[in-house]
Amino acid sequence: MHKDPLPRLDKHPDLKKDLLPYCRLSYGDVWTDPQARHRVGCLDASNEKDVRMLMDGEKATLANQDPPYNLVAFKQRPTTDYIEWSRRWVNNTLQALQADSALYIWLGADQNNGFQPLPEFIIMMRDFPLTSRSFITLRNQRGYGTQKNWMAVRQELLYYVKGDPSFEVQYTDIPKTLRGYYKSVGGVVQENLERSRSNTIRASNVWVDIQQVFYRMEENVSGCYTQKPLEAIGRIIEASSHPDSLLIDFFSHSGTTLLAAEIHHRRCYTMDVDPVFCEITIRRLERYRQYGKTGWQHGNPFEREIIVGSQEQPELEEREAPALLEQPRLALFS
Repeated sequence: MHKDPLPRLDKHPDLKKDLLPYCRLSYGDVWTDPQARHRVGCLDASNEKDVRMLMDGEKATLANQDPPYNLVAFKQRPTTDYIEWSRRWVNNTLQALQADSALYIWLGADQNNGFQPLPEFIIMMRDFPLTSRSFITLRNQRGYGTQKNWMAVRQELLYYVKGDPSFEVQYTDIPKTLRGYYKSVGGVVQENLERSRSNTIRASNVWVDIQQVFYRMEENVSGCYTQKPLEAIGRIIEASSHPDSLLIDFFSHSGTTLLAAEIHHRRCYTMDVDPVFCEITIRRLERYRQYGKTGWQHGNPFEREIIVGSQEQPELEEREAPALLEQPRLALFS
């Protein structure tokens, strides 16, 4: 098993530059899936012409967007600039969606900075012809914080609809335990489990049953700090789209939306302005099709091109992993 993870790419821009020679896309390029199901563009989500290039005249039924949280091209920006940038990519997203469609947006709230950019973003969204449907929380099993504050473990997910799209109720694997709630149905008094459609709990707007991605999981893509769980994106896809429908994601990053679309028999058009993340997205799909693997776990997407220490690293204790991921251990050769 490989033990050569990439460090966080957002904190190591020089490493990203070293990876560019191994990327098949440059800005303005679009990769078309040989199986004619997906497209990956090295494009700018805030550029209307770029979005039209990616869509090629098609419209999507579902958008899953995970924009950088007040971080554009790895440079901190004022919240006002971030909101204006967001206004452009949201408008472009709406132009790429069908009349009846769903829009999910992952967006953070910095508890040390007035919970920005979430509140300003929500206010901005009132300017668009959308209906807010839910504010979903994905609860992480691990978080961050100090002894002087509550542990931060949540990821925020906004759910909007354009028009009147369909929605398929989803169920978790959590068994129902509450009994004794009786209700008359057709003149027959039934206990709540008797009239239930499932023996497990229906998915709510608080998701506690999905494991956050960490380095021991097969789906882990090292270097991609904000990777979302495949199960979370799969739940969105199953609820708000149908087989063979088209999904879009303008911030591909680790390629989770595209891979989830492949697994759930949908098509996906995705983009990222960074060629490295475009390449990771393509390689992740190729790896899944060739080996059935959803990620690289301890390894990384550029294992064929980078040379690491010849001695395999010993198995790490979980407490040692953060220190490893913060330090580049790679010797790169262009």
